Amino acid sequence: MTQPRPQRSLRPVLAGLLIAGAAAGAYVTGQVSAQRALVVPDEINTVEVVRAARTAVVQVNNTLAPEALMPGDDPVEVGTGFFYKKDLIVTAYHVVQDSENLTVTLQNGRTVPAKVEGVDPGIDVAVLRVTAVGAPSTLEFGSSAALVQGQKLITIGSPFKIQNFVGTGTFSVMAPASQIPRSDNLASEVGEYIISTNSIQGGNSGGPILDSRGAVVGIANANAAANSMAAGLIGISIPGDLVKQTLSDLERTGAPQRGNLGVTLVALEDLDPALRQLAGLVSNQGVLVDEIQAGSPAGRAGLRGSLRNSRGQLLAPLGDIIVAVDGRPVSQPFDVTSLVAAKRPGNVVRLTVWRGGRRQDLNVTLQQRSLEEFQSQSQGSAASPAPQDLGPQGPAGQPQQPGSGLPGQGQQGSQDSDELIPVSP
Repeated sequence: MTQPRPQRSLRPVLAGLLIAGAAAGAYVTGQVSAQRALVVPDEINTVEVVRAARTAVVQVNNTLAPEALMPGDDPVEVGTGFFYKKDLIVTAYHVVQDSENLTVTLQNGRTVPAKVEGVDPGIDVAVLRVTAVGAPSTLEFGSSAALVQGQKLITIGSPFKIQNFVGTGTFSVMAPASQIPRSDNLASEVGEYIISTNSIQGGNSGGPILDSRGAVVGIANANAAANSMAAGLIGISIPGDLVKQTLSDLERTGAPQRGNLGVTLVALEDLDPALRQLAGLVSNQGVLVDEIQAGSPAGRAGLRGSLRNSRGQLLAPLGDIIVAVDGRPVSQPFDVTSLVAAKRPGNVVRLTVWRGGRRQDLNVTLQQRSLEEFQSQSQGSAASPAPQDLGPQGPAGQPQQPGSGLPGQGQQGSQDSDELIPVSP
Protein backbone atom coordinates (compact mmCIF):
# COMPACT_ATOMS: atom_id res chain seq x y z
CA MET A 1 0.00 0.00 0.00
CA THR A 2 1.36 3.24 -1.09
CA GLN A 3 1.99 5.55 1.75
CA PRO A 4 0.97 9.19 1.23
CA ARG A 5 3.90 11.57 0.84
CA PRO A 6 4.37 13.61 3.93
CA GLN A 7 3.51 17.28 3.38
CA ARG A 8 6.43 19.62 3.63
CA SER A 9 5.91 22.22 6.30
CA LEU A 10 5.64 25.82 5.00
CA ARG A 11 6.62 27.30 8.30
CA PRO A 12 10.38 27.47 7.61
CA VAL A 13 9.72 28.93 4.17
CA LEU A 14 7.31 31.51 5.52
CA ALA A 15 9.70 32.29 8.30
CA GLY A 16 12.51 32.73 5.81
CA LEU A 17 10.38 34.98 3.67
CA LEU A 18 9.40 37.03 6.67
CA ILE A 19 13.02 37.38 7.76
CA ALA A 20 14.13 38.31 4.26
CA GLY A 21 11.26 40.72 3.91
CA ALA A 22 12.01 42.28 7.23
CA ALA A 23 15.67 42.66 6.32
CA ALA A 24 14.80 44.18 2.98
CA GLY A 25 12.28 46.41 4.64
CA ALA A 26 14.82 47.49 7.19
CA TYR A 27 17.32 48.22 4.43
CA VAL A 28 14.83 50.25 2.41
CA THR A 29 13.58 52.02 5.51
CA GLY A 30 17.15 52.84 6.45
CA GLN A 31 17.76 54.35 3.03
CA VAL A 32 14.60 56.39 3.20
CA SER A 33 15.39 57.55 6.73
CA ALA A 34 18.85 58.62 5.67
CA GLN A 35 17.52 60.52 2.69
CA ARG A 36 14.24 61.73 4.12
CA ALA A 37 15.67 65.19 4.85
CA LEU A 38 17.02 65.45 1.30
CA VAL A 39 14.21 64.12 -0.87
CA VAL A 40 13.91 67.37 -2.87
CA PRO A 41 16.67 68.19 -5.38
CA ASP A 42 16.70 71.81 -4.21
CA GLU A 43 17.46 70.70 -0.65
CA ILE A 44 20.28 68.47 -1.85
CA ASN A 45 21.70 71.41 -3.81
CA THR A 46 21.59 73.69 -0.76
CA VAL A 47 23.42 71.16 1.40
CA GLU A 48 26.07 70.59 -1.27
CA VAL A 49 26.67 74.34 -1.72
CA VAL A 50 26.95 74.92 2.02
CA ARG A 51 29.34 71.99 2.52
CA ALA A 52 31.61 73.29 -0.22
CA ALA A 53 31.49 76.95 0.82
CA ARG A 54 31.38 77.05 4.61
CA THR A 55 35.10 76.47 5.22
CA ALA A 56 35.85 79.68 3.29
CA VAL A 57 33.54 81.73 5.52
CA VAL A 58 34.88 83.36 8.69
CA GLN A 59 33.52 85.31 11.62
CA VAL A 60 35.15 88.74 11.90
CA ASN A 61 35.70 89.92 15.48
CA ASN A 62 36.24 93.65 15.95
CA THR A 63 37.43 94.82 19.37
CA LEU A 64 36.46 98.48 19.28
CA ALA A 65 38.76 101.30 20.30
CA PRO A 66 37.71 102.76 23.68
CA GLU A 67 36.89 106.16 22.16
CA ALA A 68 34.39 104.50 19.82
CA LEU A 69 32.39 102.95 22.67
CA MET A 70 29.22 104.37 24.14
CA PRO A 71 27.97 103.42 27.62
CA GLY A 72 26.54 99.92 27.50
CA ASP A 73 28.15 99.03 24.16
CA ASP A 74 29.54 95.55 23.60
CA PRO A 75 33.30 96.09 23.14
CA VAL A 76 33.43 93.32 20.51
CA GLU A 77 31.35 93.57 17.37
CA VAL A 78 30.94 90.65 15.02
CA GLY A 79 30.51 90.39 11.28
CA THR A 80 31.19 87.88 8.54
CA GLY A 81 33.75 87.60 5.76
CA PHE A 82 35.09 85.05 3.31
CA PHE A 83 38.38 84.07 1.72
CA TYR A 84 38.62 85.01 -1.94
CA LYS A 85 42.37 84.39 -2.08
CA LYS A 86 44.69 82.26 0.06
CA ASP A 87 45.37 85.05 2.56
CA LEU A 88 42.77 87.72 1.72
CA ILE A 89 39.27 88.07 3.13
CA VAL A 90 36.41 90.26 1.95
CA THR A 91 34.06 91.77 4.53
CA ALA A 92 32.00 94.93 5.08
CA TYR A 93 33.79 98.18 5.86
CA HIS A 94 31.45 99.04 8.73
CA VAL A 95 32.34 95.70 10.35
CA VAL A 96 35.99 96.79 10.80
CA GLN A 97 35.45 100.49 11.56
CA ASP A 98 36.90 101.96 14.76
CA SER A 99 38.92 98.82 15.39
CA GLU A 100 41.55 98.44 18.08
CA ASN A 101 42.10 94.75 17.35
CA LEU A 102 40.83 92.43 14.62
CA THR A 103 40.65 88.65 14.54
CA VAL A 104 38.82 86.12 12.41
CA THR A 105 37.38 82.81 13.55
CA LEU A 106 37.49 79.99 11.04
CA GLN A 107 34.76 77.43 10.55
CA ASN A 108 36.70 74.93 12.69
CA GLY A 109 36.75 77.36 15.62
CA ARG A 110 40.35 78.52 15.31
CA THR A 111 40.85 82.28 15.80
CA VAL A 112 43.75 84.14 14.17
CA PRO A 113 44.83 87.80 13.92
CA ALA A 114 43.83 89.88 10.90
CA LYS A 115 44.77 93.31 9.63
CA VAL A 116 43.04 95.73 7.28
CA GLU A 117 44.66 95.60 3.85
CA GLY A 118 42.37 98.08 2.09
CA VAL A 119 38.95 99.65 2.41
CA ASP A 120 36.31 101.15 0.17
CA PRO A 121 33.64 102.83 2.30
CA GLY A 122 32.02 104.11 -0.88
CA ILE A 123 30.48 100.67 -1.32
CA ASP A 124 31.02 99.41 2.27
CA VAL A 125 33.78 96.89 1.47
CA ALA A 126 37.02 96.05 3.29
CA VAL A 127 39.82 93.59 2.60
CA LEU A 128 41.61 91.81 5.46
CA ARG A 129 44.89 89.91 5.36
CA VAL A 130 45.73 86.92 7.55
CA THR A 131 49.19 85.37 7.74
CA ALA A 132 48.86 82.83 10.56
CA VAL A 133 46.86 80.41 8.43
CA GLY A 134 46.12 79.76 4.78
CA ALA A 135 42.60 79.72 3.44
CA PRO A 136 40.94 76.32 3.99
CA SER A 137 39.11 77.10 0.74
CA THR A 138 38.18 80.14 -1.32
CA LEU A 139 34.99 81.41 -2.93
CA GLU A 140 34.70 82.66 -6.47
CA PHE A 141 32.50 85.47 -7.71
CA GLY A 142 29.63 84.89 -10.08
CA SER A 143 27.62 87.56 -11.89
CA SER A 144 25.07 89.65 -10.02
CA ALA A 145 23.94 91.05 -13.38
CA ALA A 146 22.81 87.55 -14.37
CA LEU A 147 20.46 87.12 -11.39
CA VAL A 148 16.93 86.05 -12.35
CA GLN A 149 13.85 86.84 -10.29
CA GLY A 150 12.82 83.82 -8.27
CA GLN A 151 16.19 82.08 -8.12
CA LYS A 152 17.51 80.78 -4.82
CA LEU A 153 20.11 82.65 -2.78
CA ILE A 154 22.03 81.19 0.17
CA THR A 155 23.60 83.07 3.09
CA ILE A 156 26.27 81.88 5.53
CA GLY A 157 27.17 84.13 8.43
CA SER A 158 27.21 84.91 12.14
CA PRO A 159 23.96 86.71 12.99
CA PHE A 160 23.84 87.55 16.70
CA LYS A 161 27.30 85.90 16.99
CA ILE A 162 25.90 82.48 15.97
CA GLN A 163 28.65 81.21 13.67
CA ASN A 164 28.00 79.02 10.60
CA PHE A 165 24.37 80.10 10.40
CA VAL A 166 22.83 79.16 7.05
CA GLY A 167 19.76 80.71 5.46
CA THR A 168 18.02 80.60 2.10
CA GLY A 169 15.88 83.10 0.26
CA THR A 170 14.75 84.22 -3.16
CA PHE A 171 16.11 86.96 -5.37
CA SER A 172 13.35 89.53 -5.68
CA VAL A 173 14.63 92.54 -7.59
CA MET A 174 17.62 94.78 -8.22
CA ALA A 175 16.41 98.04 -6.64
CA PRO A 176 17.80 101.55 -7.19
CA ALA A 177 19.54 102.88 -4.10
CA SER A 178 17.12 105.82 -4.12
CA GLN A 179 14.43 103.38 -2.95
CA ILE A 180 16.42 102.35 0.12
CA PRO A 181 15.77 104.56 3.19
CA ARG A 182 18.90 106.62 3.68
CA SER A 183 21.00 107.06 6.81
CA ASP A 184 24.54 108.15 7.61
CA ASN A 185 25.90 104.61 7.83
CA LEU A 186 24.87 103.57 4.32
CA ALA A 187 27.39 103.37 1.50
CA SER A 188 27.18 106.48 -0.68
CA GLU A 189 28.25 104.98 -4.00
CA VAL A 190 26.08 101.91 -4.45
CA GLY A 191 23.73 102.65 -7.33
CA GLU A 192 21.50 99.63 -6.82
CA TYR A 193 21.08 96.84 -4.28
CA ILE A 194 20.17 93.17 -4.44
CA ILE A 195 16.80 92.76 -2.72
CA SER A 196 15.90 89.24 -1.57
CA THR A 197 13.85 87.35 1.00
CA ASN A 198 17.01 86.32 2.87
CA SER A 199 16.93 87.42 6.50
CA ILE A 200 20.04 89.56 7.08
CA GLN A 201 20.73 90.51 10.69
CA GLY A 202 23.58 92.06 12.61
CA GLY A 203 26.55 89.71 12.27
CA ASN A 204 25.64 88.73 8.70
CA SER A 205 27.26 91.88 7.33
CA GLY A 206 30.12 91.13 4.95
CA GLY A 207 29.07 87.54 4.43
CA PRO A 208 28.60 85.92 1.02
CA ILE A 209 25.34 85.74 -0.89
CA LEU A 210 25.65 82.53 -2.92
CA ASP A 211 23.77 81.24 -5.93
CA SER A 212 22.92 77.55 -6.44
CA ARG A 213 26.36 76.96 -7.96
CA GLY A 214 28.12 78.30 -4.88
CA ALA A 215 29.33 81.49 -6.58
CA VAL A 216 29.30 84.81 -4.70
CA VAL A 217 26.74 87.15 -6.27
CA GLY A 218 26.56 89.66 -3.41
CA ILE A 219 27.71 90.69 0.05
CA ALA A 220 25.22 90.93 2.90
CA ASN A 221 24.64 94.43 4.24
CA ALA A 222 22.78 94.52 7.54
CA ASN A 223 23.13 98.31 7.75
CA ALA A 224 20.92 98.70 4.70
CA ALA A 225 18.49 96.08 5.93
CA ALA A 226 18.21 97.76 9.32
CA ASN A 227 17.13 100.97 7.62
CA SER A 228 14.28 99.40 5.69
CA MET A 229 10.70 99.30 6.94
CA ALA A 230 10.81 95.52 6.72
CA ALA A 231 14.06 95.02 8.60
CA GLY A 232 14.82 91.34 8.98
CA LEU A 233 12.25 90.32 6.40
CA ILE A 234 13.91 91.85 3.37
CA GLY A 235 17.56 91.14 2.64
CA ILE A 236 19.64 93.93 1.12
CA SER A 237 23.03 93.15 -0.37
CA ILE A 238 25.85 94.83 -2.29
CA PRO A 239 26.01 93.44 -5.86
CA GLY A 240 28.94 91.09 -6.39
CA ASP A 241 29.91 92.71 -9.69
CA LEU A 242 30.54 96.00 -7.88
CA VAL A 243 32.65 94.24 -5.25
CA LYS A 244 34.68 92.41 -7.91
CA GLN A 245 35.43 95.70 -9.61
CA THR A 246 36.68 97.42 -6.48
CA LEU A 247 38.84 94.42 -5.51
CA SER A 248 40.52 94.63 -8.89
CA ASP A 249 41.01 98.40 -8.50
CA LEU A 250 42.48 98.06 -5.01
CA GLU A 251 44.96 95.45 -6.19
CA ARG A 252 46.01 97.45 -9.27
CA THR A 253 46.11 101.03 -7.99
CA GLY A 254 45.34 100.94 -4.27
CA ALA A 255 42.22 103.03 -4.87
CA PRO A 256 38.74 102.37 -6.26
CA GLN A 257 38.36 103.89 -9.71
CA ARG A 258 34.69 104.79 -9.79
CA GLY A 259 33.59 108.15 -11.10
CA ASN A 260 34.37 111.09 -8.81
CA LEU A 261 33.62 114.78 -9.39
CA GLY A 262 35.80 116.12 -6.58
CA VAL A 263 33.14 118.35 -5.06
CA THR A 264 31.24 118.88 -1.83
CA LEU A 265 27.46 119.01 -2.24
CA VAL A 266 24.55 120.43 -0.22
CA ALA A 267 20.88 119.50 -0.53
CA LEU A 268 18.70 122.52 -1.37
CA GLU A 269 16.29 121.62 1.40
CA ASP A 270 19.12 122.24 3.88
CA LEU A 271 19.56 125.85 2.78
CA ASP A 272 18.20 128.69 4.86
CA PRO A 273 14.84 129.85 3.40
CA ALA A 274 16.08 133.46 3.16
CA LEU A 275 19.07 132.38 1.11
CA ARG A 276 16.91 130.24 -1.13
CA GLN A 277 14.58 133.15 -1.75
CA LEU A 278 17.49 135.46 -2.49
CA ALA A 279 18.83 132.93 -4.99
CA GLY A 280 15.42 132.66 -6.66
CA LEU A 281 14.99 128.96 -5.87
CA VAL A 282 11.37 127.82 -6.01
CA SER A 283 11.80 124.04 -5.58
CA ASN A 284 14.06 121.45 -3.97
CA GLN A 285 15.07 119.89 -7.27
CA GLY A 286 18.80 120.04 -7.61
CA VAL A 287 21.93 119.89 -5.46
CA LEU A 288 24.14 122.87 -4.62
CA VAL A 289 27.84 122.70 -5.46
CA ASP A 290 29.58 123.98 -2.33
CA GLU A 291 33.32 123.31 -2.65
CA ILE A 292 35.44 122.17 -5.57
CA GLN A 293 38.80 120.47 -5.14
CA ALA A 294 41.74 121.93 -7.02
CA GLY A 295 42.51 119.94 -10.15
CA SER A 296 39.34 117.86 -9.85
CA PRO A 297 37.25 116.77 -12.85
CA ALA A 298 34.55 119.25 -11.82
CA GLY A 299 37.04 122.10 -11.62
CA ARG A 300 38.55 121.26 -15.00
CA ALA A 301 35.08 121.26 -16.56
CA GLY A 302 34.30 124.75 -15.21
CA LEU A 303 31.82 123.85 -12.51
CA ARG A 304 31.37 126.75 -10.07
CA GLY A 305 31.38 126.40 -6.31
CA SER A 306 29.88 128.62 -3.61
CA LEU A 307 31.38 131.35 -1.45
CA ARG A 308 31.46 131.32 2.34
CA ASN A 309 32.33 134.05 4.79
CA SER A 310 34.97 133.81 7.51
CA ARG A 311 32.47 132.04 9.75
CA GLY A 312 31.82 129.36 7.16
CA GLN A 313 28.37 130.63 6.18
CA LEU A 314 27.23 130.45 2.58
CA LEU A 315 26.90 133.70 0.70
CA ALA A 316 24.81 134.75 -2.27
CA PRO A 317 25.13 134.36 -5.17
CA LEU A 318 25.30 130.60 -4.79
CA GLY A 319 27.41 128.21 -6.82
CA ASP A 320 26.08 125.98 -9.55
CA ILE A 321 23.04 123.86 -8.79
CA ILE A 322 23.18 120.42 -10.41
CA VAL A 323 19.66 119.53 -11.54
CA ALA A 324 20.42 116.43 -13.64
CA VAL A 325 23.17 113.90 -14.33
CA ASP A 326 23.10 112.47 -17.85
CA GLY A 327 19.51 113.67 -18.09
CA ARG A 328 18.36 112.05 -14.83
CA PRO A 329 16.92 114.56 -12.30
CA VAL A 330 18.63 114.76 -8.90
CA SER A 331 17.51 116.21 -5.58
CA GLN A 332 20.00 114.85 -3.02
CA PRO A 333 23.81 114.73 -2.87
CA PHE A 334 23.55 110.95 -2.88
CA ASP A 335 21.73 111.03 -6.22
CA VAL A 336 24.66 112.83 -7.84
CA THR A 337 27.31 110.73 -6.11
CA SER A 338 25.81 107.34 -6.98
CA LEU A 339 25.11 108.24 -10.62
CA VAL A 340 28.64 109.54 -11.14
CA ALA A 341 30.14 106.59 -9.24
CA ALA A 342 28.60 104.22 -11.78
CA LYS A 343 31.06 105.61 -14.34
CA ARG A 344 34.75 104.83 -14.82
CA PRO A 345 37.81 107.02 -15.43
CA GLY A 346 37.75 108.33 -18.98
CA ASN A 347 33.95 108.37 -19.15
CA VAL A 348 32.20 111.68 -19.78
CA VAL A 349 29.31 112.75 -17.53
CA ARG A 350 26.85 115.42 -18.66
CA LEU A 351 25.85 117.69 -15.79
CA THR A 352 22.85 119.97 -16.24
CA VAL A 353 23.29 122.97 -13.94
CA TRP A 354 21.24 126.03 -12.99
CA ARG A 355 23.47 129.09 -13.25
CA GLY A 356 22.53 132.76 -13.51
CA GLY A 357 18.84 132.04 -13.94
CA ARG A 358 19.16 129.52 -16.75
CA ARG A 359 20.08 125.92 -17.43
CA GLN A 360 23.24 124.85 -19.15
CA ASP A 361 25.11 121.60 -19.74
CA LEU A 362 28.70 120.86 -18.75
CA ASN A 363 30.59 117.77 -19.87
CA VAL A 364 32.88 116.40 -17.16
CA THR A 365 35.61 113.92 -18.09
CA LEU A 366 36.30 111.63 -15.15
CA GLN A 367 39.89 110.84 -14.27
CA GLN A 368 41.82 108.15 -12.43
CA ARG A 369 42.80 108.89 -8.86
CA SER A 370 46.19 108.15 -7.39
CA LEU A 371 46.55 106.44 -4.02
CA GLU A 372 47.79 109.72 -2.51
CA GLU A 373 44.77 111.65 -3.77
CA PHE A 374 42.49 108.88 -2.65
CA GLN A 375 43.90 108.88 0.88
CA SER A 376 43.70 112.67 1.16
CA GLN A 377 40.00 112.56 0.34
CA SER A 378 39.42 110.20 3.26
CA GLN A 379 39.61 113.14 5.63
CA GLY A 380 36.41 114.69 4.27
CA SER A 381 32.73 113.91 4.30
CA ALA A 382 30.12 113.19 1.67
CA ALA A 383 28.30 116.50 2.04
CA SER A 384 28.67 119.84 3.74
CA PRO A 385 26.90 120.54 7.02
CA ALA A 386 23.71 122.55 6.70
CA PRO A 387 24.51 126.24 6.26
CA GLN A 388 23.76 128.63 9.08
CA ASP A 389 21.02 131.29 8.90
CA LEU A 390 21.72 134.12 6.49
CA GLY A 391 20.24 137.57 6.03
CA PRO A 392 19.37 139.01 2.60
CA GLN A 393 23.04 139.78 1.80
CA GLY A 394 24.59 137.30 4.19
CA PRO A 395 26.14 138.09 7.59
CA ALA A 396 29.10 140.37 8.03
CA GLY A 397 32.43 138.91 7.06
CA GLN A 398 34.69 138.75 4.06
CA PRO A 399 34.26 135.91 1.56
CA GLN A 400 37.01 133.35 1.43
CA GLN A 401 39.28 133.36 -1.59
CA PRO A 402 37.92 131.38 -4.51
CA GLY A 403 39.62 128.15 -5.46
CA SER A 404 39.20 125.94 -8.48
CA GLY A 405 36.50 126.64 -11.03
CA LEU A 406 35.97 129.79 -13.05
CA PRO A 407 37.51 133.10 -11.84
CA GLY A 408 35.62 134.65 -8.96
CA GLN A 409 33.73 131.44 -8.22
CA GLY A 410 34.19 128.56 -5.82
CA GLN A 411 36.22 128.23 -2.69
CA GLN A 412 39.67 126.97 -1.92
CA GLY A 413 39.72 123.22 -2.44
CA SER A 414 39.59 121.20 0.75
CA GLN A 415 39.91 117.58 1.73
CA ASP A 416 36.14 117.21 1.48
CA SER A 417 34.73 115.41 -1.53
CA ASP A 418 31.61 113.71 -2.72
CA GLU A 419 33.21 110.43 -1.68
CA LEU A 420 34.73 109.03 1.49
CA ILE A 421 37.01 106.17 0.51
CA PRO A 422 40.08 105.74 2.71
CA VAL A 423 42.56 103.03 1.79
CA SER A 424 45.21 101.60 4.04
CA PRO A 425 48.75 102.01 2.68
